[in-house]
Amino acid sequence: MNPQDNLRLAHQFLEKIGSGAPAEEMAALCTLDLDWNIPGDAGALPWVGRKSGRAALSDFIRDTQTMIERVSLEIKDVLASDQRAVILGHLQTRINATRKLIDSEFAIVLTFSDEKIASFLMLEDSFATSAAARHFDQRPMNQV
Repeated sequence: MNPQDNLRLAHQFLEKIGSGAPAEEMAALCTLDLDWNIPGDAGALPWVGRKSGRAALSDFIRDTQTMIERVSLEIKDVLASDQRAVILGHLQTRINATRKLIDSEFAIVLTFSDEKIASFLMLEDSFATSAAARHFDQRPMNQV
């Protein structure tokens, strides 16, 4: 594919996320064997870690709709080459269970195959995500 096609697909992906499109509609943008990866503490949130298949994106959409409050999302740039598109931005989300805010710059790297998203890699402040999602014991170490 060429950079213009990849840029168009990346913008289509963003438009669907922004419009609250159903999980199944989002998953239809992906190959059946989608490689999903958000490196970090895989036990903190269900969408963090490496997964395979369209269900990874469907689960992400459904889980985020119930587990987080989207505070802000700013797309700073969308770049594309013959193999991939990179989305750069800043997001703020609040974890419903802890009420803690995640405030992070991010990069999403999409690679494509046959005009579908074949891989999704999101790079963000994984430490902040884990800290916001987990209930940490706040007592001083000598009192634990």
